[in-house]
Amino acid sequence: MLSIGTLARRTRTKVQTIRYYEQIGLMPEPGRTAGGQRRYADAELGRLAFIRHARELGFSLGAIRELLQLSDTPERSCAEVDAVAQRQLREVEARIDRLQALRVELQRMISECSADRVAHCRILEVLRDHDECLADHDGLRV
Repeated sequence: MLSIGTLARRTRTKVQTIRYYEQIGLMPEPGRTAGGQRRYADAELGRLAFIRHARELGFSLGAIRELLQLSDTPERSCAEVDAVAQRQLREVEARIDRLQALRVELQRMISECSADRVAHCRILEVLRDHDECLADHDGLRV
């Protein structure tokens, strides 16, 4: 049985994050010692490693919950897992498209800036007036 500190170190996850995952039901409520300390088995170590890796790949907590539910019912079709992964891939591709558009805009701003004084800086002009941008990136978050 592992303490929460050991579990955190072995999965490179913060203790607070583990507690949060327990609160929202991604991780099961752990067993406890007589003194009230959390104790985790290998199954929880594997589950947390799964969550951590899925987060590194950009899956949302909702998608991870869905994947965990599917993983907990091995008789279900793998097509359902594929659908979740396909959805994540589409989100990653859309994010890449947005990042590429941002790169083009930033490159353009920099290349058009030839002033030697801040008072005539093209970059600052574009940042002050969104209409100076070539692409519409209102609300763009990556």
